[in-house]
Amino acid sequence: MQFLYPQFLWALLALAIPIIIHLFYFRRFKKVYFTNVKFLKEIKEETSARRKLKNFLTLLMRLLAFVALILAFAQPFLPQDTVVKKGDKAVSIYIDNSFSMSALSEDVPLMEKARQRAREIVEAYAVEDRFQIITSDFEGRHQRLVSKEDALTLIDEIKISPAVRALSKVLNRQIQTLNTATSENKVSYIISDFQKNITDLKDFRDTTLELNLLPLQSVQEKNISLDSAWFEAPVQMINQTNTLLVKVKNHSDEPADNIRLTIKQDGQIKPVGTLSIPANTSVTDSINLTILRTGWQEATLSITDYPVQFDDKFYFTYNVAEEINILVINDGISNKYLNSAFKGLSYFKIKNQSANQIDYAGLSANQLIILKDIKSISSGLGFELGQYVRNGGNLLVFPAAGANLDSYRSFLNGVQANELQAYESTSREVSVINTEEFIFQDVFENISRNIKLPVTQGNFKVSQFGSRQEERLLTYRDGGSYLGKYALEKGHLYLCAAPLDESVNNLVRSGEIFIPMLYKMAISSAKDQRIAYTIGKDEVLETDNRITESEMVYKIKGTQEEFIPQQKAIGPSMVLGINNQIKEAGFYQLYLDPAEPLAFYGFNFDRRESELAYLNEDMLASSVGKLANVIKSQSLASLTPLIGDRSRGVSFWRWCLIAALLFLLIETLLLRLWKV
Repeated sequence: MQFLYPQFLWALLALAIPIIIHLFYFRRFKKVYFTNVKFLKEIKEETSARRKLKNFLTLLMRLLAFVALILAFAQPFLPQDTVVKKGDKAVSIYIDNSFSMSALSEDVPLMEKARQRAREIVEAYAVEDRFQIITSDFEGRHQRLVSKEDALTLIDEIKISPAVRALSKVLNRQIQTLNTATSENKVSYIISDFQKNITDLKDFRDTTLELNLLPLQSVQEKNISLDSAWFEAPVQMINQTNTLLVKVKNHSDEPADNIRLTIKQDGQIKPVGTLSIPANTSVTDSINLTILRTGWQEATLSITDYPVQFDDKFYFTYNVAEEINILVINDGISNKYLNSAFKGLSYFKIKNQSANQIDYAGLSANQLIILKDIKSISSGLGFELGQYVRNGGNLLVFPAAGANLDSYRSFLNGVQANELQAYESTSREVSVINTEEFIFQDVFENISRNIKLPVTQGNFKVSQFGSRQEERLLTYRDGGSYLGKYALEKGHLYLCAAPLDESVNNLVRSGEIFIPMLYKMAISSAKDQRIAYTIGKDEVLETDNRITESEMVYKIKGTQEEFIPQQKAIGPSMVLGINNQIKEAGFYQLYLDPAEPLAFYGFNFDRRESELAYLNEDMLASSVGKLANVIKSQSLASLTPLIGDRSRGVSFWRWCLIAALLFLLIETLLLRLWKV
């Protein structure tokens, strides 16, 4: 037995009051008139005994009434399995409102059950306590402590949301808000279905916070999800067939058969086929798309699955450029082999410029720049080419035989590439093709022994700095690098160890190598060529900076919403922040003028909710150990009494008041009805 306010026990000294009343009141003598003294002794003895008993019982009732009243003020209780904390409390309640909470429990959806449990928790605390109600949306209005009445109102407003949060991040948010409270008693509740992929509370260590976990369990359901999709080639070109790879996942313990996959494009729905997916695995299917027009295009993949349907559609977009621009920078003499390589393909547009007459402003408009046999790279040209590569361009460098090595080394060091060493007029043969890398991947069905590989009569040896991270595409027989690739931020640098001059390098006569190499360098990209984005993640979009006036702003528009994204200009690019402003899956347009959309984006719900694997009460208790209290509430009609007992112990003050009134009633009955 413990007392919430033990200082009231000093009032037990007041028990002297009824004793004093008893001594002074019941010792007063009372006149008794009688006519016959015969029975005087007998009456006196009988009356004295009954009066003593009555007086003793009256005193006892008064003492017990005072004791019960004092104990009621001291508030005795029996502590439960948690330490009872005195004073006001700051209570944070997280209600998981992600898609998985729309599943059914035995009687109602988990979301409704979670709201009900949250109300019961709030009702269990006192009016003077303060509350935070937080959901997966991480709304600003949920980052403060409110009254009991306001907390109940916020609970009623909670709805299902596409947002998904790891529970460690939720707990950090709760702690941030609770630390703003003046109360030292901080309590956290997490109400969730505790999916395995979001439950990461093992590293929680905070002895100042009482953490309570309230798991809710749904009826076990099956689920098939459209996990993701991507193009096999990084660039889509008109009149070309590109392979779209689609990943479909089975999240249940049973195999799934006859899962229909369809694609909607240009307003037409086309069946792709049916899939059979083993239990707890995924399969990847391929769709051959023939690109028939240029510009931005939208497409939707769909499967048929029930009852979990939020992950049955996958929205994606892609842009088909009208042409691919190639710029060749030379010393004033164009190369007929480069011109001929792209001349037969109308999709490619090649342009030659002298190193002394370069339009720096137009460099970014080219998908590939070829630096052909330039003897010296000026600091200005080197800086612009470095920026071009960093912003996503592709640069192919053929050094001149009489190159100024200092200027080349300065440029190559600036783009984190290996250095060129002294030029040697020795014959070297290429013997190895890296067919694992994109440039030569899928180019050769079968590499023939008779394939004509480049041979050079003059070349530069290339340093081999480990920090430069060169990826060799073509390698000499002696192990030296002939053609190396370097990734630099968003772009690629390709460095050849020999000039393109036909007199020292026969690469231009090796059509099996030269033509596909140029073609795939032009369409390759290190940019994040994403065709889809995920709602709820900190997604960042990037587009060209087309703002010419200070009043102009980019806007993003969907079918039901329109907003202004966060905007930051970085050189020729504009970076746009979404900041959780997109709530519905679908297609969204970026524009400055509503009549001229600049880009299209496909946004999809987070697929983490597709994994229907949960931690039950026992698994959760085993996982967190003594770090948190797991409240097993499945069989409880209401949490209010349980939370009240856990926060205040089993309280007896009401019973003490009832006992005090009962003792006073007995005293009254003794005085009124017992005639001595």
